[in-house]
Amino acid sequence: AVDSKMLTKSLFLLYLLIDLTLGDGMIEVFKWKQIDYYNRGEGRPVRMPDPSAPVVFPGRYGREKLERGKRDVLTSRDTPAGIMSRSNIAADDNSGPYVAYNNVPMGVTHFRGRLFVTMPRRRVGIPSTLNYIDMRSDGQQRSPKLRAYPSFELNQFNASAQNLVSVYRTTVDACQRLWFIDTGMLEYPNNRQQIRRPSIWIVDLQNDRVIKRYDIPESVVDTGRGLASLTIDVGTQNQCSKAYAYIPDLVNSRLYVYSLAEDRMWVFQHNYFNFDPLAGDLHIGGQTFRWDDGIFSTTLGPRQSDGSQDVYFHAMASNNEFVVSNKVLQQESNAARSDHGNDFRVLGSRGVNKQSTMHDYDPRTGVVFYAEIQTNGVGCWNTSKPLSADTHGVVDSDAQNMIYPSDLTIDEEGVIWVMSNSMPIFIYSQLDTDTYNFRIWKQDVYEAKHNTVCE
Repeated sequence: AVDSKMLTKSLFLLYLLIDLTLGDGMIEVFKWKQIDYYNRGEGRPVRMPDPSAPVVFPGRYGREKLERGKRDVLTSRDTPAGIMSRSNIAADDNSGPYVAYNNVPMGVTHFRGRLFVTMPRRRVGIPSTLNYIDMRSDGQQRSPKLRAYPSFELNQFNASAQNLVSVYRTTVDACQRLWFIDTGMLEYPNNRQQIRRPSIWIVDLQNDRVIKRYDIPESVVDTGRGLASLTIDVGTQNQCSKAYAYIPDLVNSRLYVYSLAEDRMWVFQHNYFNFDPLAGDLHIGGQTFRWDDGIFSTTLGPRQSDGSQDVYFHAMASNNEFVVSNKVLQQESNAARSDHGNDFRVLGSRGVNKQSTMHDYDPRTGVVFYAEIQTNGVGCWNTSKPLSADTHGVVDSDAQNMIYPSDLTIDEEGVIWVMSNSMPIFIYSQLDTDTYNFRIWKQDVYEAKHNTVCE
């Protein structure tokens, strides 16, 4: 009886400890077994890549590299040779403009009743790469269909050289504009093709008109393969015409800066942009693999006394966080320096197995929230404290339902939005189309940090 009481007390203390270390969790908003669209493009010509287009990175996974004795290291952009996903088995499944299995959502951003969802073209059969959910009309559905944005026609990459090819993630700035990178690349396995220059797009969300498209020069980057996200800086007074975009390149381990006022870009290089070789071994969704993704996400931190803001950044294959001032990045001459001195600094480590895709800073709470792939969850850090494993909190973790959180954004109302998409299973195995594979989650920033070390 004494042992039973001690066991009960121990369990109570354990549950209390868990309750004190976990946040209030994320709320599931939508979930899909497979993604569907209001406009699938049926009745239109099949939008296959131009067979005369050059194949980018020929032999990337061929014998040439293996015979040179080099280990074939992969990024999250790649499907390794020998992996035949379900989407590649039957050729007749790939004959139409819409192949349900091939549609894996990547990004999620909310703005005033519209939830933007991206579908990068990593396989054939994707009707539109940039989409949205109308929360007013479809918000009560469990698995709503997607609507092409800003139009279905603009998403048809073979219809015009001005149309969208492939978008990974979006962001909304303080001037009510949607920004994103079109990689210009069809990332079909063993046939990756750069059919358009990668480009920066700006859309006015008040009238859904494209107000800017900037083709990234080849002198800056040869392909769009590693351009997965961007962060927009409009300064202290929301100077919309003087915005800067900070664009990480996870493949080339570089950070690009785009000036809207000058309509030009420059390139920063630093060792801190590289992946950590000790953090590249991943086990997610029952799949074990190795990635070498470099700098993956940037976010603007608290404003300093001189009006500047820190820019936090990290590689995906890493547990560390770094920082640089936006004033450093905004000076093009700084990019040409051979030595950056102490301008780029290490903030600390989030702890073991805390690899993160995207992160976002919330100015209301002073907390950075992380989409964490090894824990299949969301983490947090209060920027008023030094960054360490002890100050890194757990908002939520769900190895069954939140497999691979691919994106995390915070809207103007202080709500966190997270996409989880089971991508490692899609790449290395097969998705079960009878179960829910893709989910969108949300949570208020104050509720998210509640009962964590981030308070």
